[in-house]
Amino acid sequence: MSQPPSPPFAGISLEQAGYAIAGRTILSDLTLSLTEQRIGVIGRNGSGKSTFLRLVSGLISPTAGQVRVAGLDPAKDRKAMLRQLGILFQNPDHQIIFPTVGEEMAFGLRQQGLDKAEADSQVRAVLAAHGRAHWEKEPVTALSQGQRHLLCLLSVLAMGPNTILLDEPFAGLDLPTQTRLSRSLAALTQQVITITHDPAALQGYDRVIWLEAGRVRADGPVEATVAAFRAEMDRLGAADADTDLTH
Repeated sequence: MSQPPSPPFAGISLEQAGYAIAGRTILSDLTLSLTEQRIGVIGRNGSGKSTFLRLVSGLISPTAGQVRVAGLDPAKDRKAMLRQLGILFQNPDHQIIFPTVGEEMAFGLRQQGLDKAEADSQVRAVLAAHGRAHWEKEPVTALSQGQRHLLCLLSVLAMGPNTILLDEPFAGLDLPTQTRLSRSLAALTQQVITITHDPAALQGYDRVIWLEAGRVRADGPVEATVAAFRAEMDRLGAADADTDLTH
């Protein structure tokens, strides 16, 4: 007898959410329930992908509609979000603030209320589980770009969030490092939402949302959504669609 499917992740919803700044609308009319374990968000540069991640994570508040994570406003309940959401930014150097690996990983745990001994113990356990126990006392400056990406991921994992948000996680990495990081991400049991311009990074995902000019252009299974996206990008490329200047 087959096992029943895993229950959906039901923590994140957007209701007619939008974001505008200085009179410019970046996102508009987004109504989404993000329940699948692996969700990709694709779109051209300037489509609103990174702003979408910032909106979902609570780094910015919607200027229209609402965003909820586990029933809470992520922009207002920052402490509660430490257990709900973890973020891996495109550039790890924009995320790392402490001089050693152990200190960097312990910071989020201390924010969650663990004392120093508890945080240090948990850091050592996470590093050992990923074969990196020898990293604990190392200066962050001794790590390669790919290793700093992994450090940021391990820092997030140590905090045990329900959902991990990834912003172009493979940007600037060489192929072997992409492969290693991809393997680490594929093994995660958490919900993963990946922002990317590269549809190839979403192989095996459950759902893809295509943003165009801040709105949902398509939303559905990977194969069909990615095929439609690629066809449109091919059409735009053939038409020299970027020749007009914006004013």
